[in-house]
Amino acid sequence: MTTAMGAALRRIQLGNALSAFGNGFTVPYLYVYVAKVRDLGASTAGVVLAMLAVAALAVLPLTGRAIDRRGPLPVAIVGTVSAAIGSLGLGLSSTEPLVIASAAALGAGIAVVQPALATMIVWCSTTVTRSRAFATQFFLNNLGLGVGGLVGGLLVDQSHAASFVRLFAIEAVMFLVLGAAVATVRLPRVPKVEDAVPSEERPAGAWRALFADRRMMWVCLLGFVLFFACYGQFESGLAAYATEVTRIPPASLGIALAANTAAIVAAQFVVLKLVERRRRSRVMALVGMVWTVAWLAAGLSGLVHGAQAVATTLLISTYALFGIGESMLSPTVAPLVADLAPASLIGQYNSAFALVKQLALAVGPAVGALMVGHGMYGAYIVMLVVCALGITALSLRVGRMLRPWQDNPHRAAPAAVVPAARVPAEAESVVCGA
Repeated sequence: MTTAMGAALRRIQLGNALSAFGNGFTVPYLYVYVAKVRDLGASTAGVVLAMLAVAALAVLPLTGRAIDRRGPLPVAIVGTVSAAIGSLGLGLSSTEPLVIASAAALGAGIAVVQPALATMIVWCSTTVTRSRAFATQFFLNNLGLGVGGLVGGLLVDQSHAASFVRLFAIEAVMFLVLGAAVATVRLPRVPKVEDAVPSEERPAGAWRALFADRRMMWVCLLGFVLFFACYGQFESGLAAYATEVTRIPPASLGIALAANTAAIVAAQFVVLKLVERRRRSRVMALVGMVWTVAWLAAGLSGLVHGAQAVATTLLISTYALFGIGESMLSPTVAPLVADLAPASLIGQYNSAFALVKQLALAVGPAVGALMVGHGMYGAYIVMLVVCALGITALSLRVGRMLRPWQDNPHRAAPAAVVPAARVPAEAESVVCGA
């Protein structure tokens, strides 16, 4: 990686970490703020939380096209401004329409920023360094969210709305800091990524081209199951199971969530060192096995009656194992999506995968809450064990479809120094970050 690329990437990562820090201030308290502090009721709070996802689903189909036509930098800036307006609006709004509108602006802004930043990271990295770049982004995101949540907990006071206004104002400022950091980045125009720089002509039918890519379709299916079985359950099905079946107190649930973040922060770079030269498909398959153990531990925690300490330990272990699996995914899935994409459609591929994630995050909580709410505890655990095993099976299926340098980017490293005239066109596009 050149010095210029490294400097640009560091600036992107720093801004991203600060925005995650600001986001951590408000995420744990949004429901309480709307329902209790603003006294708008549980129904309005539910609509606000749903609006975050709905707004994301509305803008993501258009985001990839904007990134590939205009470049990720202006799209990211627009996203940060929208998120800042939405965050500040939430802090200042006291009526239902304004709160819902602010949530829509926040959700849309965050959704736009994610694939734009992912594309910028692709442009500022090579096929070989991309895994480390995305792992660093994931690490800093979780560190920022964790620290932000802790600091926010010290500042918030449910009896004073002004304390929440302060939290949302800090979040808005952090989004603007991200926008300022992004605005000062000079994206490199070097052979590794120059084919991805938008030009006047862009292949027609971007969505048609994406749907015709069988490998990407299988990766999207894998992504849906991954996000459904993990993130889609954290704040709904698994949390409900923990409190209603395992019967752990809310404070212990907070410890379990902290264990998830701690596992990611502690293990990310150790895991990265172990997996970055391994086949991506095998690493993702191993994640499925780790999460199978996690869901079995969760199920067992609901069967250990009369041994609350054991049950709580099992439940906390579930969250920690999820963190280990997440730290294995961060250097594999997002870089794989980037390496599957044609040079002119990197933004489209990143946005499509972000859309799959949002769909899983919309469906997952609904299914989990419905099953646990109707007492289908055993079926709930069985379903997620099957999903975890499905991750392993899908990963191995994807691995058989990938080219060697897509499955293990270090196999492509020697090709980077071969004269262009001697590199096959298809291989050259992959080495250049396609």
